[in-house]
Amino acid sequence: MIIFPIIIVLSLVFWVYYKVAILKSDDGLTQAYFNAKSRFYLGSFIFFFGINQYIFYQTRISLFVGIVFLLLGGLYLYVGFKEAKHYRREWKRLNA
Repeated sequence: MIIFPIIIVLSLVFWVYYKVAILKSDDGLTQAYFNAKSRFYLGSFIFFFGINQYIFYQTRISLFVGIVFLLLGGLYLYVGFKEAKHYRREWKRLNA
């Protein structure tokens, strides 16, 4: 399963990219939007890391840890997506 490590690495790269973009931005709305995007990519990293660990080890402890990672990653994915959607609409409304 080569797809999960690729998704994990890409999620980590995008998370770092958006965290650095927060530091470069001066606008508060843009910073909030980038923070929401970084939260989304952190969630995808945690989510797919949990899946990958269970597939790789297939033990009972990795199942429990994987379930915790899936729940936590899914929560970050959901919250990050909703926040990014909200801030993207606000930015379009203010800069249209």
